[in-house]
Amino acid sequence: MRFWDSSALVPLVLEEPASVACRRALRADSGMAVWALTRTEVVSAIRRCERDGDLNAAEVAAALARLEARAGRWTEVNAIDPVRDRAERLLAVHALRAADALQLAAALALFDDRPRGRSFLTRDADLATAAGRVGLAVVVPA
Repeated sequence: MRFWDSSALVPLVLEEPASVACRRALRADSGMAVWALTRTEVVSAIRRCERDGDLNAAEVAAALARLEARAGRWTEVNAIDPVRDRAERLLAVHALRAADALQLAAALALFDDRPRGRSFLTRDADLATAAGRVGLAVVVPA
């Protein structure tokens, strides 16, 4: 099972240059785990594209349907207190935004703070750096 940051999930529901690489990564290991608020982050990305005029109503509906289907198959890390505590510790040593620290903390919680050999998928450079520093095997679908 791999942990997927929202930046790696968006190309699975919206067609982007990284979509092929993200689908390939999913085929390599279909076990997907995400943070409890990842779905909201992906919905935000979809709605931002809609507001920017990059998606019409039908494309938004299709993207939301793909997200719903994907969400029905993933494992969700929803342990708020332990994830928040880890995220606050990560913020003391890594240059991360709060949402990214929560993503990384959720992965660490999922893997019982034993990151060696565990995969973390992200397309965010700062998050990839921090994930690598804590010992996760970082996959950056490009």
